[in-house]
Amino acid sequence: MEALPTATATGFLFESESAAPDNNSVLRKVQRILEAFGFEDETLSLSGLARRTGLAKASVYRLSQELVHWGLLERSNGEYRLGMRLFEIGQRVPRQRILRDLARPLMVDLVQATNETVHLAVVDGLEVLYLDKVSGQNSRISSPSRVAGRMPLHCTATGKALLAFGPRALLEEVMAAPLARVTPRTTVAPGLLAGELRRARELGYAAEFEQARLGYMSVAIPLAGATGTTVAALAVTAPTVRAKPDRFAGLLSLVGRRITKLLSAQQI
Repeated sequence: MEALPTATATGFLFESESAAPDNNSVLRKVQRILEAFGFEDETLSLSGLARRTGLAKASVYRLSQELVHWGLLERSNGEYRLGMRLFEIGQRVPRQRILRDLARPLMVDLVQATNETVHLAVVDGLEVLYLDKVSGQNSRISSPSRVAGRMPLHCTATGKALLAFGPRALLEEVMAAPLARVTPRTTVAPGLLAGELRRARELGYAAEFEQARLGYMSVAIPLAGATGTTVAALAVTAPTVRAKPDRFAGLLSLVGRRITKLLSAQQI
């Protein structure tokens, strides 16, 4: 069996591919430090990082100094913030970058046609990960959605579209896990969710009303790649007082077909 390098405090060791991840490894500690930063955290103190990661302050200090040296963290007034190097590396992720770049002009067209907010999302675990978001003048949704933000699959229109038109294994995994109640209107009964997804497959699009955020609704369609499998979802989100699900679905369908052609040409 081929041996793989494993990072340690002093260098690299080789171990079997089947070795279980070490929660106390240097890489896991670095992961905990970087993931300690939430969307609302511009900076965190050394004590704050130690508290959120559960690591010793001396260990956090030593690793943070190295991360600053690499540009993954920056120092600001004695505290730490995520570094520009992380942003630079993130922009290199090929599949997501190409998908976002292809969809962006058509998302802008969709915003101009609806004057609402348009989201592009993909699956990551049991959540949707927002790759892009474009808002019209009448809609400035800052929460809970944002670029690089996450929401549960079962409560969002993009998530429902990804579940309805995605692999069966993903749906079974979501159904087996507890369904969190994000708002009082979130569907948390597996049987009801299954019914919503059947309806989405019949209509060709998924919709949710106030399941992700009170006062708002969304309509979403799946985006197919070159092989015909679902690779992303595109949604229009609007206040419920301006809900036009049939019109949004029609416009999304037109834009979705154009994006699918572009994805197929790029072999995505």
